[in-house]
Amino acid sequence: MTYILAIDQGTTSSRAILFDETMRAHVSGQEEFPQHFPNSGWVEHDPADLWSTVLSTVHEALKKADVTADDIRAIGITNQRETTLVWDRHTGEPVYNAIVWQDRRTADDCARLREDGFEPIVTERTGLLLDPYFSATKLRWILENVDGARVRAEAGDLLFGTVDSFLIWKLTGGKIHATDATNAARTMLYDIAKGRWSTTICSKLGIPLTMLPDVKDCAADFGETDPELFGGAIPIRGVAGDQQAATLGQACFRAGMMKSTYGTGCFALMNTGDVMVRSTHRLLTTIAYQLDGKPTYALEGSIFIAGAVVQWLRDGLGTISQAKEVQAQAEAADPHQNVVLVPAFTGLGAPWWAPECRGAIFGLTRGSGPNELAKAALESVGYQTRDLLEAMTADWEDSQKGTPAAREVLRVDGGMVVSEYAMQFLADIIGAPVDRPEITETTALGAAWLAGMSVGLYPDQEGFAQAWALERQFAPEMAEDTRAEKYERWSRAVKATLQMGG
Repeated sequence: MTYILAIDQGTTSSRAILFDETMRAHVSGQEEFPQHFPNSGWVEHDPADLWSTVLSTVHEALKKADVTADDIRAIGITNQRETTLVWDRHTGEPVYNAIVWQDRRTADDCARLREDGFEPIVTERTGLLLDPYFSATKLRWILENVDGARVRAEAGDLLFGTVDSFLIWKLTGGKIHATDATNAARTMLYDIAKGRWSTTICSKLGIPLTMLPDVKDCAADFGETDPELFGGAIPIRGVAGDQQAATLGQACFRAGMMKSTYGTGCFALMNTGDVMVRSTHRLLTTIAYQLDGKPTYALEGSIFIAGAVVQWLRDGLGTISQAKEVQAQAEAADPHQNVVLVPAFTGLGAPWWAPECRGAIFGLTRGSGPNELAKAALESVGYQTRDLLEAMTADWEDSQKGTPAAREVLRVDGGMVVSEYAMQFLADIIGAPVDRPEITETTALGAAWLAGMSVGLYPDQEGFAQAWALERQFAPEMAEDTRAEKYERWSRAVKATLQMGG
C-alpha cells in the first residue's frame, strides 16, 4: 500500500493523517500546543511548538500504520493562514513568536494606513481589506519592535513566511523558502491579479522583498524532506491554506459552489472561477486555488470565533468540561428564552471588520443559565454564517448583473459539524440545505489530494468531484416568520455590540 501524508498545522493543534490509495484516512496523529496571550488582543504561538508537534504527529502516524518514509509517495501541507513568522536564514531560529491570525495588536497601525488613504490600493492589489487579521502589519510590527530585526532584514539575513513556508523550510533542512498562491494571497502583500509580490505595498510598509518566499502553484515541487527526519526523503508536492484546502476537499470546483468550515473560526468561500469578484459588502476577494499557473478566485467571509466559543464555555466559564457536552445543554435550554451571544472576543470579522469590538450577551433573565448560554453559543455560529452568505450572495448577483444566486446547498466541514444541533440550526437560519460529507476532515483531504494528484496517485478534478460523498443533509425546518424574527433579533444585537465598541 502507498500513502499520501497530509500535515495539517492548525491554530490549536497539529495533525498528521495518512491517506491510502483510495483517498481514505488510514491513521492519524494529533497534538495540541499552548496558546500565548501576552497582552489584551494579542495571540502568539511558540514556533518551536509548531515544529515539534508536526514532527511528533508525523512519527506517530507512521508508527501507527507501521510504515516507513519509503511507503509515502508525497506530502501535502495545509496550515492556519495569516499567522506570521520571521526567522534567521542562516540558523533557522525565529526572532520572535509566531503572531497568530487572531492577533489584533496592529489595529491602530491599520487605522493609520486607512486614514492615509491606503486601503483602496491594498484592496485593488490583494483583494483584502486593511485589517490586523492579515500578515503584512504583523510582519511590520516584528521589524519595528524586535531589537535589530529591521537591520538584519535589510541586510538579507531574515526570512518571512506563513506557517507553510516555515514548515517547508524546516522540513527541507533550510533548502526551500517557498509558499503557494493561496497562502501568499492572505499576506496583504501579494498582487492576486498579476501573481507577484506588490512592490508598492512592500515599499509602503518597509518590507524588504528579500524576506519573501517564492510563490508556487498549489500542486508543485516544494522540495524533499531532510532524510534524517523520517528515515528517508519524501517529496512535498501540495500546499494550500486551510480554508482553500477545505474548498478543494469539498470538491467546490464550479463557479457558484460554496463551502463553510467550522474550526476555531468559521470561513465561507464561494468559487467565482476565473473572475475576481470585487466585493461591495466588505467580503474578501482571494485565490481559491492555483493549478498549472492559472488561479481560480473566490469570495471569502471570515468569522473569527466559531468553535472557539465552545472552548470559551469550557475554559473561560467552566460551564462544560468537554466540548461534546454543549449539544445536550443546548437541547435542554428553555425554548422560550431568547438569549443572544455575539462572540466578538477578538473583534468582528466579515462583513463588519470591527477589530475594536468585544463580545456581548443580550436577553438574560433570572432563569438564564448554562443551557441557555450553550444554545446561544451554538446559534451564534449559524447567525454569523448567514451574515456572510447574505453578503456573498449580493456580491455574486452584482457581478452577474442581477442574475439571482442559487443558494441551493452549503457544504460544511470542520470539527464543529459533528454537532447535530448546530448544523440543524444553521440550515434553519439560512433557509437552505446543509450538506455534511462522509469525510469531514476535508482540509487534510484537500492537501492530500493536491499531493496525490501531483504524483499521479489520485484523480484529476473531475474524478475527485465524482468521488465526493454525502453523509447527511440537514434540511431547513423552521417557519419563515420564526426565521425572520430570530435573524432580526440577532441583527439588533450586532448593531448594539458595534455601538459599544471596545
